[in-house]
Amino acid sequence: MSAPRAVRTLVPQAAKRLAFFSRLASTSTSTSTTAPKTTAARTTSRPAAATVKKAAIHSSRTVASPVKKAAPAAPATPAAPAAAAEAARYASSVPPLDPSLPPVPEATGPAQGPAVDPLAPPVDWSASFHGLSTTPFSPEVARVLMTPIDPLDIEIKPDGILYLPEIKYRRILNLAFGPGGWGLAPRGELAVGEKVVSREYALVVQGRYVGQARGECPYFGGEDGVATGGEGSKSNALMRCCKDLGVASELWDPRFIRTFKQQHCREVWVEHVLTKKKRQIWLRKDTPPAYPFAMQTGR
Repeated sequence: MSAPRAVRTLVPQAAKRLAFFSRLASTSTSTSTTAPKTTAARTTSRPAAATVKKAAIHSSRTVASPVKKAAPAAPATPAAPAAAAEAARYASSVPPLDPSLPPVPEATGPAQGPAVDPLAPPVDWSASFHGLSTTPFSPEVARVLMTPIDPLDIEIKPDGILYLPEIKYRRILNLAFGPGGWGLAPRGELAVGEKVVSREYALVVQGRYVGQARGECPYFGGEDGVATGGEGSKSNALMRCCKDLGVASELWDPRFIRTFKQQHCREVWVEHVLTKKKRQIWLRKDTPPAYPFAMQTGR
């Protein structure tokens, strides 16, 4: 017996629908099975991606960040204004060298002499000749020492002897070597005679022996006289030691002495104010006689 026509028509359609739903069910099952794996993979990959991203940002900042510059060195401390002004005044006070004089020789050694070794034993300047003629001074120092003396600075004694006041020697040495760059070292004890006080000194410049001389000064007795005579003998020794450095060398030149006395000095008769004795003395033309002398009004 054959199935009715309607049944034969519905069977293929049901089979098709059944097959469709079977495929749909299998697809949904496979999707639900793989979904957790994908989520886990994404969850696992996120920290790694974040780490890579942070590393990239860090590396870009390291490359792009500028190199830190070293702190600039502290500027050198400028010289004190007072010291600079004093140096400028010293430089401007030195007159130009007379072109008629022989040229100053060039220094062959250090400009300021040998360096002082702080570890070297101290020098006994009462007997030592340490540093004598080791090297010449610089041309700048020689120029200061050998500068011709200003005629206004030269004085004359009543007996006609020309001299330069001792303070002028000290100023010249201070100008050439600086205060503290030179000194007088005693070479013996103070000798006190009946009318004269004397003592020997050595001139030491920048740790070098330059020369020595015995200075003397008149002595009139008493303790105060000894102190004054001792100071005068020191100044007299300084004047004599400076001859070795060429300071005021004109005052020992006979031709200069005669010319200077002829141009700037005069010989006059004066009278002693107390004793009324008359005598001839030498004076500068621009200087009147000093006490106790007075110009004689008539002979």
